[in-house]
Amino acid sequence: MASGGLPLECACSVPTCYTPEDRGMEDDNARTIKRLAGVWRLLVSEFRTSNGDVIYPLGEDALGQAIFTESGYMSGQLMRQNRPLFASANHTAGTDEEVRAAMEGYIAYYGPCEVDAGNKTLTTVVEGSLFPNWVGGTQLRYYELSASQLILKTPPISYGDMEITGVLTWERR
Repeated sequence: MASGGLPLECACSVPTCYTPEDRGMEDDNARTIKRLAGVWRLLVSEFRTSNGDVIYPLGEDALGQAIFTESGYMSGQLMRQNRPLFASANHTAGTDEEVRAAMEGYIAYYGPCEVDAGNKTLTTVVEGSLFPNWVGGTQLRYYELSASQLILKTPPISYGDMEITGVLTWERR
C-alpha cells in the first residue's frame, strides 16, 4: 500500500491509474461528452449583471453555432446580425472602422474540451480564436444540459463596480 491507503499502482502519476471513484467520474464525463456531441443553434446570448440587468452584447437576435464531437473537441461561433458589409469584396482591404465593427460583432474559438460532470463544468483549451489573446489559454463554462437544450455560463467577471455573467442558451439542431 502507498501512502493515503491507495494500492501502490494507484499512487503513480500515470493517467491510466484510477481509483474506483475516478472510474465512475470518468464514466460520467464520457457520458456527458456523448450527450453534448452534435450541432447546437444559439437561442440567446446575454450578460446578466449583479444588479439584475440583462445586456445583449451581440444584440437580442444574435446568431451562433456550437459543435461538440464525441472525441472531445468543440468549435463555437457567435455573431451580431446585420454587421456592416465592407466596401471592398476583399476581406483584407477593410477600413479600420469596418474591421473593428466586424471583430466587435463576432466571437469564435475552438479546441479540445474537458468535461467535469461532478462540477458541471466544460473547459476548452483554446487552439484558435478570433481574439488572439485567448489562444493557448482556457475557457471555463458551467453547463446545464437536457436532451434538447444546453445553457453555458461564464464564471462571474468583474466589470467596474459590478459582476457580469455571460449566459448562452442553445438548442440541439
